[in-house]
Amino acid sequence: MKLAILGATSQIARDFIACCDTDETCELALYARRPDAVRRWLNEAELRPHAVGDFAAFGQVLDYDAVLNFVGVGNPAQAQALGASIFETTLQYDQLALDYVRLRPDCRYIFLSSGAVYGGGFTNPVVAGTQATAAINAPAAQDWYAWAKLATECRHRALAPLPIVDLRVFSYFSRSQDLQGRFLISDMLRAVRDGSEMQTSSDYIVRDFLVPEDFHQLVHAILTAAPANCSVDCYSQAPIDKSALLAVMQEEFGLRYTVTPAANTVNATGAKTHYYSTYRRAADFGYQPRWSSQTGIVSEASALLAHTRGQR
Repeated sequence: MKLAILGATSQIARDFIACCDTDETCELALYARRPDAVRRWLNEAELRPHAVGDFAAFGQVLDYDAVLNFVGVGNPAQAQALGASIFETTLQYDQLALDYVRLRPDCRYIFLSSGAVYGGGFTNPVVAGTQATAAINAPAAQDWYAWAKLATECRHRALAPLPIVDLRVFSYFSRSQDLQGRFLISDMLRAVRDGSEMQTSSDYIVRDFLVPEDFHQLVHAILTAAPANCSVDCYSQAPIDKSALLAVMQEEFGLRYTVTPAANTVNATGAKTHYYSTYRRAADFGYQPRWSSQTGIVSEASALLAHTRGQR
């Protein structure tokens, strides 16, 4: 299977590429704004070589079986800072993929979307009938990220029957996580690494963390199933709430933390209590997650910390 990867410098794209490394039947072409950085990373990660190019080179080859679009922002603070400009960036690279798929309507297209498309406060987890909401008369800085993803999904549904699947990632964690990022788990692991005490807010939140192996499995299931034009929510075997996550990190890695009334956190998509989905459309493609949020986090965090300590 020949796959074109757009946005090959993103964390989740790199994790996917690494998961494909042992599959000799999978041929990848990697596209990015900084192709030299991709080549350097492939060498440093000791992965097998792949064709690498900038976005201007994409479309010159017309025999890809699928295009995977990972272009986006992975850092919450950066997403919030970009504001409305993220709308144009998302549209630009989606159009690049769509132009290719229109030339080859048998080519699959997977777009990396987000659970943020649902909008709202997530007072309850997403279900199949959950409706998207948008405060269109008073957009906040964090709204543009969600709206960019939602608008893109709407375009894709209008293009049925082209085989386009939008993968909505809610929460994601892997051993390649940047510990300088403003994510809850990054804050936890940074405190473990530095031997410091973490301060965290007392708010109750529930998250469902996807890990690379299950993401790779989901993509494979979609690409080998019958063509479809739809959106799919990502999920693990089970979500985890914040207090349980803190307890696990304390037990497994010796995390020290203090709970405070408020903490300095950044959330590019707004505050969310139950930010996960119970919509199991992915099961129709044959997806069966191996990892729960807890087991996946422990496995990936163990590898991350071992690597970090080995660099010291």
